[in-house]
Amino acid sequence: MSTPARVAGEAAVGEVLVTAEDLQRRVAELGEEISRDYAGRSLLLVGVLKGAVFFLSDLMRFIDIPVEVDFMAVASYGSATDSSGVVRILKDLDAAIEDRDVLIVEDIVDSGLTLQYLLRNLGSRNPRTLEVCALLTKPERRKVDLPTRYVGFEIPDRFVVGYGLDYAERHRNLPFVAALES
Repeated sequence: MSTPARVAGEAAVGEVLVTAEDLQRRVAELGEEISRDYAGRSLLLVGVLKGAVFFLSDLMRFIDIPVEVDFMAVASYGSATDSSGVVRILKDLDAAIEDRDVLIVEDIVDSGLTLQYLLRNLGSRNPRTLEVCALLTKPERRKVDLPTRYVGFEIPDRFVVGYGLDYAERHRNLPFVAALES
């Protein structure tokens, strides 16, 4: 598969790690699995902005139980490519989640530190259930062991862009996931 040409002054999009076709197939499978697991219940999907927007919007089209959507935006401190685990909430949920089935929809689980914070924060709000659906995980980078019930793809320890993931707000619109070359 070819990749977009390099724009002057930007890092180049390199090897495609997950094709558009594989993304759509796996997202459909995840939607079917979530629908089975939550049959007879209503589910609140919590999208983590901005990266999970593409994944969340595609995923919910494949879920055939009642769903509601809410969003959180968080910022983690650290270098541009490495989280310290110190997290600040930029946008909190609009609705209470007490006694609700909640599924965090995340684009990527890297070190796990940001997700660990989200699980603790949302867990303290007494949801009936709290689970995670991550499009991508990087097991090699994990600093904390977290329960991630639904996983799209495990990928190698490379900086990736596309399908919502960005580098300096660029490349989110790519229909595939690719490694970013420095």
